[in-house]
Amino acid sequence: MQRAAFLNALILISALLATAPASAEIRIIQSPGGQVGPFLDLFEKVRESGERVVIDGPCLSACTLVLSIVPGERICVTKRAVLGFHAARSVDRRGRFYAEPEASVAVLAAYPGPVRDWISRRGGLSSRLLLLKGRDLAAIYPRCR
Repeated sequence: MQRAAFLNALILISALLATAPASAEIRIIQSPGGQVGPFLDLFEKVRESGERVVIDGPCLSACTLVLSIVPGERICVTKRAVLGFHAARSVDRRGRFYAEPEASVAVLAAYPGPVRDWISRRGGLSSRLLLLKGRDLAAIYPRCR
């Protein structure tokens, strides 16, 4: 399972990087998340590139780290955008998940204030997936033009 998540992250990264030189924006159409490391590397490159990020579909789990790395003024959302947040967790060699409370605190602290506040109003990060979309999302990030 961990290998599948890693491969999904690599596919996403490859697809996003393949579009980077041809346009002035990166479009997230669907990302289930995955291992944190590849997403951090990708979004640091996007931040350095100056490109805009268009969230145009589900951006779940580790994908939401884009909010912590790319400046908010370079992020916009479409009507299809959905951000999914949950507590940090790791997977052992047997495929069992276990909580990473210290990582969850660090991740929450790294999100922009309005996102942190929205998560806190819903009980904070836990194993339950919190979905930020629609009007709540549009109140934090502008609609793409």
